[in-house]
Amino acid sequence: MTAMIETTAGLRDSAAVDTALVEGPRTLRRLPEGASAQPYRLFEVRPLGALIGAEIHGVDLREEIGEELRAEIHRALLEYKVVFFRDQPIDSARQKAVARMWGELETNPFIDQGDDAHVARFAKGGTPPSYENVWHTDVTWRERPAMGAILRLVEVPPVGGDTLWADMAAAYDNLPDTVKERIEGRTAVHDVIPGFSRFLDERRLLEWQDRFPPVEHPVVRTHPETGRRTLFVNVSFTTRIVGMERAESDEILRFLFQQAHAPEFQVRFRWERDSVAFWDNRATQHYAVNDYHPHPRIAERVAIVGDRPF
Repeated sequence: MTAMIETTAGLRDSAAVDTALVEGPRTLRRLPEGASAQPYRLFEVRPLGALIGAEIHGVDLREEIGEELRAEIHRALLEYKVVFFRDQPIDSARQKAVARMWGELETNPFIDQGDDAHVARFAKGGTPPSYENVWHTDVTWRERPAMGAILRLVEVPPVGGDTLWADMAAAYDNLPDTVKERIEGRTAVHDVIPGFSRFLDERRLLEWQDRFPPVEHPVVRTHPETGRRTLFVNVSFTTRIVGMERAESDEILRFLFQQAHAPEFQVRFRWERDSVAFWDNRATQHYAVNDYHPHPRIAERVAIVGDRPF
């Protein structure tokens, strides 16, 4: 005889611990709404995913970049948010020259420099600690955070040391409407201290903190070229949402910080000798994986001054 199983009238009371990211379909829109992809004439573009990241083939960064080529690279940068070039044996002087085609170069007094103050040098290895292995957007503690950055590895570890980027326009697109309503029109405070206090001594921070007081940026910025709405808070530098009680601000920020963790919004790049990455700092966060100890990993970055977020 088959046993009868009693069922209740409804589901038991049960709630997920964390609903910042839940399974289900995600909106993956690479271009602004209504825009259509256009072909590239001067080089080949090989997308690394459906949403973000592409390799550009057929460009030699050692050669002169004319305005037509620059414009087409820029269009690819806006479309894919981060573009990669393989087999580019350039030095820091050429790296700076390429970056200057996109604007004034930035300096960063908190990071060791290479040939001059415009080249930030990240020399790691030998000891496990690192400080880029968290999702972040560069220098949001500035009134005008970097427009973008060009990174090349001087020394590549035999394994590990990848870098990931996340599309923060997609992160905004996929927020629940209730969260979008809560953050609409809000600004947040960005401060240099929390991002650097974990690895710089207090004396060095004291030297610079008055020069770089906390700044406010929109929680959701509008990309000045594409018009995309982009989530613009990060765990390294964003400390609170203006006009909210601390508990509410912390709750919302924790939720927003988690959005970069969705793999659908990400691309992961495996570095090779003479590879170069160029990313749009206005539209992305990135994460340098710290899994190459005890091998050295040496990178040099040149950043381009940006605009005031709105």
